[in-house]
Amino acid sequence: MKVVIAPDSFKESLTAQQVCDAIQAGFQRVLPHAEYSLVPVADGGEGTVQSLVDATHGCVNYVTVEGPLGADVNAFYGLLGRSSIESDRLSEPDFIPKTAVIEVAAASGLHHVPRALRDPKCTSTIGTGQLITSALDAGITKLIIGLGGSATNDGGIGMMAELGVKFLDVHGQMVPLTGAGLIHIDSIDTSNLHPGLENCEILIACDVDNPLCGEKGASAVFGPQKGATESDVQLLDSGLKHYSQKLYEATGKKVAQQPGSGAAGGMGAALLAFTNAIMKPGTEIVLETVQLSERVKGADLVITGEGRIDGQTVYGKTPMGVAKVAKAYDIPVIGIAGCLGANHQVVYQCGIDAVFAATPNAMSLDEAFEKAGENVTNLAENIARMWQLKR
Repeated sequence: MKVVIAPDSFKESLTAQQVCDAIQAGFQRVLPHAEYSLVPVADGGEGTVQSLVDATHGCVNYVTVEGPLGADVNAFYGLLGRSSIESDRLSEPDFIPKTAVIEVAAASGLHHVPRALRDPKCTSTIGTGQLITSALDAGITKLIIGLGGSATNDGGIGMMAELGVKFLDVHGQMVPLTGAGLIHIDSIDTSNLHPGLENCEILIACDVDNPLCGEKGASAVFGPQKGATESDVQLLDSGLKHYSQKLYEATGKKVAQQPGSGAAGGMGAALLAFTNAIMKPGTEIVLETVQLSERVKGADLVITGEGRIDGQTVYGKTPMGVAKVAKAYDIPVIGIAGCLGANHQVVYQCGIDAVFAATPNAMSLDEAFEKAGENVTNLAENIARMWQLKR
């Protein structure tokens, strides 16, 4: 019997790899001789670096960079190992990593800014640019960049300035690399763009379709949660509109209305304008990278999951991506979650055959987090015992 275990993380309690290990431990109590294939996955947001590093036997590279408000922060990016199907390790002396995965939030995330200081007029994406530069300088030729969780609304000018782009005012001086600086851009000089970008494959993991500007744009939709007032939103949106015109003048690309250009405070627009980046749903990128389709071939059962399965799970969440791949081979899919939410039954219409909550009885959230591994293992054992009944 072959069992493929491909869950997302359980936020704040277990990484995707830990969920894999817990499920396998439960199943092995009942089916010790089964073949288990563990594939930690993610949706392109928080946890994507760790999931892809674990799935490919890679490593995490830690870098001190400039945070959203200018102070140093400890950030990271992942260096991916060889094919997720092979057993090779990144530590082998003849292997040189070529793919890096970066979460924007690692350097430019909202968690780096105290609530009282949140103001997207003043924050910058410089740190994310420093992460990308570090990866390119290390010889990386493929980047996976997860957009989401940023504290910024600078249109990615901080990031691109670190990669060699100059954003100049009417006096030929660099504008402030913040949301407030966008309106002052008079010209954009790309002559010193990092040479590593020219031949680098860039995939943008993005699960929002917001344009750069307007009522559904970066400032209006995401600005308030980053600390923007109503007047700030108007100022920032005006800056992004002005910026989009300057992007067109400098690159010949019209990106303002492109779906996803407003992601991460306009970082999507910058990557689409200045690089050869392709934007895809995060789950799709992750599942392609870990080669899940190859992994599930010949499997008898696929197990997926996330911290909470509810009516929103069907909208691009990791379990749906896993189920879609499994159903292409007509393989049964079981979902495991920390808890089940309202309308979770809709997942049955989208490829998941059954779902189970790991929490066995009423308990506090802290206790559920603390006992998550134990609870998942015990649930997995019960599922394995149920599976045996069909034999």
